[in-house]
Amino acid sequence: MSQPLRVGNASGFYGDRFSAVREMLEGGPLDVLTGDYLAELTMLILGRGRLKDPGAGYASTFLRQMEESLGLAAERGVKIVTNAGGLNPRGLADRLRELAGRLGVEVRIAHVEGDDLLPRAGELGLSDARYGDPLTANAYLGAWGIAECLRAGADVVVTGRVTDASLVVGPAAAHFGWARDDWDALAGAAAAGHVLECGAQATGGNYAFFEEIYNVKPLGFPLAEIQADGSSVITKHPGTGGAVTVETVTAQLLYEIGAPAYAGPDVTTRFDTVRLAEDGPDRVRISGVEGSPPPATTKVCLNHLGGHRNEMTFVLTGLGIEAKAAFARAQLEAAFGDAPPARVEWTLVGGAKPDPATQGEATALLRCAVLDPDAEKVGRRFSGAVVELALAGYPGFTMTSPPGKGSPYGVYKPAFVPNGEVEHVAVLPDDARVPIPPAPVVAEPDVDVAEKQPPPAQGGDPTSSVQPAGQGAEGEPRSVENPPSRLAAQGEVPVPAAASPGSEVRVPLGRVAGARSGDKGGDANIGVWARTDAQWRWLEPFLTVERLNELLPETRDHRVHRHVLPNLRAVNFVIEGLLQEGVSASTRFDPQGKALGEWLRARLVDVPESVLGQEDTTAASESTQKPEGVR
Repeated sequence: MSQPLRVGNASGFYGDRFSAVREMLEGGPLDVLTGDYLAELTMLILGRGRLKDPGAGYASTFLRQMEESLGLAAERGVKIVTNAGGLNPRGLADRLRELAGRLGVEVRIAHVEGDDLLPRAGELGLSDARYGDPLTANAYLGAWGIAECLRAGADVVVTGRVTDASLVVGPAAAHFGWARDDWDALAGAAAAGHVLECGAQATGGNYAFFEEIYNVKPLGFPLAEIQADGSSVITKHPGTGGAVTVETVTAQLLYEIGAPAYAGPDVTTRFDTVRLAEDGPDRVRISGVEGSPPPATTKVCLNHLGGHRNEMTFVLTGLGIEAKAAFARAQLEAAFGDAPPARVEWTLVGGAKPDPATQGEATALLRCAVLDPDAEKVGRRFSGAVVELALAGYPGFTMTSPPGKGSPYGVYKPAFVPNGEVEHVAVLPDDARVPIPPAPVVAEPDVDVAEKQPPPAQGGDPTSSVQPAGQGAEGEPRSVENPPSRLAAQGEVPVPAAASPGSEVRVPLGRVAGARSGDKGGDANIGVWARTDAQWRWLEPFLTVERLNELLPETRDHRVHRHVLPNLRAVNFVIEGLLQEGVSASTRFDPQGKALGEWLRARLVDVPESVLGQEDTTAASESTQKPEGVR
């Protein structure tokens, strides 16, 4: 057990790079290869597919990838663990057995089931007064079904909806023989799993300082070298594109999380105890992660069919952009008459430059998005009404698309059921069924202690501050605020001191801070980190909830809460309801909140000259390693 378990990732979402499975198998040694294909929106897509074909419901892309690479994985002794089973893990497992037989590859295939609560939706109170019965209802299972399958000799394990990190925690728990209450080891693996789950986002994808990343080649996918104590090193195969640095790992740790206590069905991981350190070129060590028991309830992903949506975009060119936008809006609203769609949202994007040298520089876009239960109201009746304005509208009238029909949208909602209500089952290669009991110990009731605290003054509580509390974590059960970690209790968490006084310069916030943002249902999160200790001492007291409201005015009408992660030199904001009823139902121009962080980094702020550009030997940003000969 002195050798690490090498766990790689080859998919961060349904639609990720198809060749990544083969690239990871060919690129270097691996023990386990994981693939994450599921998100709330994916479950909706699979649910709609299952309505047409009851035998569907899984990620068909994975089956095609295995046709190309199953033999290679078997030849190299690499276990495959994936949640590509979606709504039909048994169906995918059966198709894989057929594929293996056709290819002449001898592999033992197992699957995990029990996450699908749709047949019990009424019994468990999962129906919605507004939308009725859900289209999908899936509990977030943990890692122990995966571990049971691997211990029984499975070469491929297919799951439905498990927490994203479980794809890594399960193989580690099986390999090292961890007990159900090895909280710190489990938490360490969960942290590694959170880094791996979104694929190339850990190696420079969607990275705030992307110009610093070696990206001539396609970005390599990440892997974790996990030790018996749960610590790990995040790295990638040699010669692949991108980079693994403390900052690329920090960015991914901040992605779509809530409070520092990151609750899952197996363990609650304290993200404020995570310690990162460079361990060589393209190697970052994760250590010190503390864990505690999980909560007594399991999160359930509910998708309801909400209605239909459509959108049309006006092209506005030249002078009087705002007047043209107002004219187009008034004309279309008059065309709606007394029966407008249930939701109408207008967004003016961009603006014309003075003395534009190209037509693009002279152009702005006006987007109108509509939602309604009635497909006809948002279909051709809407888009046709827009086009009918063509010869009666503003000068230069044109559109970005012809009229079209609307499309259905779904509404995402989280729900919580007692752990004992979820029948987690490992179905072994010989088809034996092994029930997986819930965690033997549960945490105190799921209450974010920040809810009980008034918002601190600027520069206050270094661990958690709130203007009202929220919830959420990427692909996981809700975050809860547990008692302070042992590090905090021992006074080892670095608390920013006052920044050095001096003159200030007005610059974009992105000069001194990185950010990554994303969605969790209708909520959005923005994680912001400082690059140096000096910049952290300035950033932490500066970037309060009030300051965020000032810099991003669209957050002012929403409950916002703020969490501080000093070890990562980061603050994390959760903005409740910003994305309305979830990605598919959101009429925002950026429905998944992916660009919120970059908007924030573009805002001008006053930064002390002493902080700008100051080199810091303990900075999270090291020079990116490039292959020999690259300049």
